[in-house]
Amino acid sequence: MGAKKKHYQTIYENFGAPISKAHDCGKYCAPLNGGQPVCCDHDHAIPAASPPEWKVMKKRTDMWKRYKPKDAHAKKEVAEIEETCVAIVCNGAKYCERDNRLLACRAFPFYPYFTKDGEFAGLAYYWVFEDRCWVISNIEAVDKAYVKEFIEAYDTLTDVDEGEYLAFHEQSANMRRVFSRRNAPIPLIGLEGEYLQVLPKSGGKIVPADPKKYPKFGPYRSRKAYEKAAKEAEEMYGPAEWGEMPPFPA
Repeated sequence: MGAKKKHYQTIYENFGAPISKAHDCGKYCAPLNGGQPVCCDHDHAIPAASPPEWKVMKKRTDMWKRYKPKDAHAKKEVAEIEETCVAIVCNGAKYCERDNRLLACRAFPFYPYFTKDGEFAGLAYYWVFEDRCWVISNIEAVDKAYVKEFIEAYDTLTDVDEGEYLAFHEQSANMRRVFSRRNAPIPLIGLEGEYLQVLPKSGGKIVPADPKKYPKFGPYRSRKAYEKAAKEAEEMYGPAEWGEMPPFPA
């Protein structure tokens, strides 16, 4: 059985919490990306919708349209996406209709993490965005209300759609392999909002974690690193149209 339009309609109704009430994370990464938040920039990530989700979204809004690749790399990525999904693109962050975001938009940068035994254990992040996404370097800023709605949404989806479940199960296995090669633990937010980590080279053992010890990446490692990246971005793109300095420890 696969997810149907009614399942996505339920998910949209119940998964609308901001990732953090205290922070507009897009304002931290946008100055480093020509004024566009990374998660809303299809040069970084091409949004993908399952066929039933695309049908729902087409009826709800005209803010999404089919994505037309312009170079060989994008064509390859779209071809891979469209083996199972539809590659689409929105009108950009300035014109976002928050109630009409895809599930992938609402979830970013997280995906549902499954253990080797197939148990839903919590939220893990797409590690390819470590150097670009402020949230990944500040997991403790994620609100518990968001975590609760995320979990309910993906419980609904993976309960009815074996393909989605298998995709996330494989994604989780890939992350364990990558982080074991790094000899680094995988940060997780658990099903109760607790902080956890998957130990490397342990067969997937999950233990409690201190979020203050989660690693920080790229320009979000320190104020100095961010200021350097912001200066380089300004030289490349010109003054940022919007954005602000993210919080750093004193």
